[in-house]
Formats: sequence, structure tokens, C-alpha cells
Amino acid sequence: MTAEHTDVGAYALGLLEEPDRLAFAAHLTGCAACRAELAELSGPAGALAGVPPLEDDGDDHAPERLLRLVRRDRAAGRRAGLTRYAGGLAAAAALVLGGVAAGATVAGGPSFGPGHSPHGPAEAYYKAGVPIPGRPGGVPGVSGGLVLEGKDWGTHVALELRGLKGPLECTLVAVTGKGERRVVTGWAVPEKGYGIPGSPEPLYVHGGSAVPPDRIDRFEVTASTGATLLTVNV
Repeated sequence: MTAEHTDVGAYALGLLEEPDRLAFAAHLTGCAACRAELAELSGPAGALAGVPPLEDDGDDHAPERLLRLVRRDRAAGRRAGLTRYAGGLAAAAALVLGGVAAGATVAGGPSFGPGHSPHGPAEAYYKAGVPIPGRPGGVPGVSGGLVLEGKDWGTHVALELRGLKGPLECTLVAVTGKGERRVVTGWAVPEKGYGIPGSPEPLYVHGGSAVPPDRIDRFEVTASTGATLLTVNV
């Protein structure tokens, strides 16, 4: 299966069929342009993850509706509606989120929804970069690394973690040279854990901070228990 540059939007939304997804993930490792576009798309795409059924449409799920549109456009050779950040994807996010039940919120600004799937954008970014190994903290067995990417709006990071036992809630924090702490992203570790016997796949997450790389001293992965799981000096 041949990966195409125009698959960026569908990949960000998780709408590609398995052969297309694998081909495009491999394509990302050698295509800086697609990686850059995927970084811009990940915010709106993350907002669509896990969207419940729209109230006015029985059994249909919003992602499934978008999938039908993508397949129709691909068959006709038209994919612009899901592959351009300024317009199609952002508009789709706004349209779908209009049907989300009350209480759901979407954070503004240049942030990236965490990519928890071991086959998602977070893994692609991590493996396409040069990881900085982290220093384990107070929880034995935890290890990992981080890939750093400077952007016009701040800093994009992708994180790999192993040895995580759940249930646990974690946060990735950027710490500046002046000691300021900025949350990059957060996630929950299920009981099965990540990168441990019985659940060997590592966890990949990615996120963004408005702080530029030259102001960041280190990143810390902290747990809801108060423990620092990993420290990555940059």
C-alpha cells in the first residue's frame, strides 16, 4: 500500500484502514513536511477522540460519519476537506463538538491531545526523532525518554514510558530555568499498565507547551501520588 501526503488528516483522526495506517506511519519517519502538518492537525483531531453519538442521530458516531466522508472523498480523489488544518479539520471538530453532551470541554491554544495508542501519532513522532533518555525517579522499574521539537508557538514533545503499573494518573510537566512549571499533558494508566509483564507495549503520549525549548531546563513525569517517575534534562 502506497502512503500519500494527503493522508495526514485521516491519519490524525485515526480513520485510515490498517494497511494505510501502517504505510503512512512508515512514511512519516522520512517526511518532515507530513510530520509538521500532523503536528498542526493533532489538536483538533484530539478533540474528536472518544466523541459520543450525536444526540440527533440514533446509532451513528461522529468519527464513523467522518470515516464515511473520508472514504467517499478518497474514492473520488478528493481529500482536501480532512487534510487542511485551516478549514476542513477544524470545522469538522467544531461541527462534531457541537453535539457533545454538556460538560465536555475543549482546551484552546496550540496543545496536542495525548496519543495513547502505541500505533498513534505520538509513537511516530517519538521514533522519528532522537530521544533524550530520562532519569528514573522514586518508582522502581519506570524508564523512558523524550523527543523535543521547537515550534513557532513553543515546544512539541513526544514521550515514551515503560514500567508503568496502574491504576495511576500522571502528568508531564515542563520546568523552566527559573523553576516555573507548565503542564504539557496528562493521562491515566489503566490497571494493566504499560511496558510490564503481561502488557509489554510502552506508553506513548505527546503534547505542547507555549514555553520555547531554550527556556526549558527539564521535563518531569509526576504521579498523582506525588512521586516523580522520570526526569528528562534538556
